[in-house]
Formats: sequence, structure tokens, C-alpha cells
Amino acid sequence: MSATNNRFLQFASAAVFSAFASAAVLVADHHKSVLPDVIEVGQRPESITKGFDGDFFVTVMNGKEAGDGVIKRIHGSEVTVFARGFDEPKGICFVGGFLFATDLNKVRRIDKKGKVTILAEGNDFPKVVSYLNDAAAGSDGKSIYITDMGANTKMHGPNGKLWPFGSEEARAFPSIGRVYRIGLDGKVSIAIDANPLMPCPNGVGVGKDGQLMVGAFFTGNLLELRDGELIVVADSFRGADAVEQDSEGNYFVSSWKQGRAWKVAADGKSSQVVIDGLLSAADFYLDEANSRLLVPDMLAGTVNVAKY
Repeated sequence: MSATNNRFLQFASAAVFSAFASAAVLVADHHKSVLPDVIEVGQRPESITKGFDGDFFVTVMNGKEAGDGVIKRIHGSEVTVFARGFDEPKGICFVGGFLFATDLNKVRRIDKKGKVTILAEGNDFPKVVSYLNDAAAGSDGKSIYITDMGANTKMHGPNGKLWPFGSEEARAFPSIGRVYRIGLDGKVSIAIDANPLMPCPNGVGVGKDGQLMVGAFFTGNLLELRDGELIVVADSFRGADAVEQDSEGNYFVSSWKQGRAWKVAADGKSSQVVIDGLLSAADFYLDEANSRLLVPDMLAGTVNVAKY
């Protein structure tokens, strides 16, 4: 065989191998992106994000016993336990090669093998924290943002419903919730200080231009930080949980109380329901590439996939 023919065969073999390898990657990626409409994940799921190897990771609080909370991994239709030892894992995000999850008054860091360490805890915060909730990756790739809900135990009346606007209890409701920035080195600072527009901030998101957004649970406000000032983009979302924004400027917000999630126009003047009829629409993941929301239903123990 001539040297020319040998080089041709080597080139052809390499091309065929490369084609098969590319096809295998495409099949694997397709498998991960194809999800059932409803995924059973366990007792009291709260928040979901995309993380290691393009899989999805959901916080599952389980019961009320210390240490029984977990993070589960969703790979296609397969659900497995990825990390253990949490008390009440809530918000979760992925940045800098790690998952980060809030857990009562702590923020935990989880590596690719599921090993859990503490990024920040009570004494690291400049103010006393009450109940850490949502988490969002900073646009700089070097930080996360988390909410402290503040006086979350004073929102409801004896009937379990939020106090009506204008009631004595609502007027007396203290605004002590905040949004914190935590560097991946563990340094904590206040990103949004206490504000009557968000007496009980739940969801936090980072918008397309790097601006912070907040879902205020008690007031139902969808808020955005513009030039250092909180602005009400839209309202009427009492029980607001997650808040996100797509690349075109549209907002997405869920309401835990109302069991639904909406797509809100960039100007905040109109909205459309993306998913309804859930028992509790918690902290979703916006999968813009596939035009869908992945919405945990805490009370049902599921993650629900909704196209928009």
C-alpha cells in the first residue's frame, strides 16, 4: 500500500471515529434534555437548577428532621440522590464549578462528587438572618445572591392565608428581609437592604443585563433593582417565589400560594400563564434553549415541565 493510500485511510478512519463520537454526544445531550412532563422527586422539593454535565439538580427537604434533606440529580427520567446531610435545603444555583444551596441560616457548597462544605453561615452575615431561601448565580461567575425572608413566620393569619392588604397585621408586618451577595471566597455583603416593597423577599434572579430581580412573597411584587433603586415591574403575584428573565427581556415569576407561573412582558404591562393547577409552584429553572420551565411542586413532590 502506498504512503498516500495509507494516509487517506488514516484520515478516513479518523473522520468516521469523529462522526461517531459527535453522534454519541448528541444522543447523550438529547437524552438529558428529554424529560417527562411530571417527575417524581420526593417529599417537599423546592428549587432546581442545571449543573454538572448538563443534568438538573433539585433540593428536596423531605421531613422535618435535622439532616434528612437531600439534593437529587435528574438525568432524563432517572432520579438519584446526589448529596445528603441538609436540614431544609431551599434555593440552589450553579456557578464556578460548584452547586450552592441555602439551608436555614447556612449556605452550603457541593462539589462534583457530592461532597458538602459550608460557604457561609450565621456569623458571617452583617445582619442577623432569619430564613435563607432562594439562590442565584452572579453574572460575574464569582458570586451568588441569596434572600433572607425576614419575618416569614408573621405573614399568615390563623387560617393559613396571607394577611389581607390594609389589615392591622399587614401594616405592622416588619420589613427586615434582605438580599445578600456572597463571593465564592465566602465574603458576605448586603446587595439589597430591607425595603417595604419586599418585606418578605423570596425569589432572587439575575437579569439579562446583570441586574437583580426579586419576587416578594407577601406583597406579590416583581421587583427589579435599577440604578440602586427598587422598582415594581409588575404585581398581583402574592406568594411570589422564583423570578427570572430571558434574553429578550421577558420576565417569569411563580407563586407558591397560587400554584402557577407566568411569563410577563418586558414592560411589565401584560402576562400569560405558563402553568397552572399546581399545589405549590416553587423555585423553577428557566430553560430558555428549550422554551420551558421546570417547576417544583413542593406539596406534590414533583417537578413539572411546562412549555411556553
